[in-house]
Amino acid sequence: MTTYACVTGRFQPVHDQHLELIGMALARAGRAVVGVTNPDTDARRAEATSRHRHTSKANPFNYFERLTLLRAALWAKGWEERVMIVPFDLTRPACWTEYVPLDALQVVRVFSEWEREKARQLREAGYRVWEVAGDPASKVHATDIRDAMARGGDWTTLVPAATIPLLREMLAVRSEVTAS
Repeated sequence: MTTYACVTGRFQPVHDQHLELIGMALARAGRAVVGVTNPDTDARRAEATSRHRHTSKANPFNYFERLTLLRAALWAKGWEERVMIVPFDLTRPACWTEYVPLDALQVVRVFSEWEREKARQLREAGYRVWEVAGDPASKVHATDIRDAMARGGDWTTLVPAATIPLLREMLAVRSEVTAS
């Protein structure tokens, strides 16, 4: 059995399909590493296969907020002791092994050209990659969640229950800052 499996993503915010993929990683390995991509504003770069992933609108939650949300979601699943969360700046492949061991199995669900490209980059860096086929018709889009939050729609059915109070608090703080 592989010691570690890794799932990378922006988690803007974490949703149930993210947790499903982390569960697959845990089923393949004793422990998982969740690599949070775009961990800071300097880590954002335009990507030909994903035109939005570097924009401010697509990255409203900072690393600390995403860490907080992920920890709550993992705790609710009972996985907190088996999963480590680290920053994983996709723009700096030379540093990847400082955060995720090279012998970790990278688990990538492929919905589009972007995920195929990410899997290619991870292989090129020396990681083993398990590509999980994703059905684009059933993909949960974090963009839909963020849009529902922005327009006051119901986003609560789209995220793990444990994250709802935290997200409400984060959104309330943003509203207070905007109003003042």
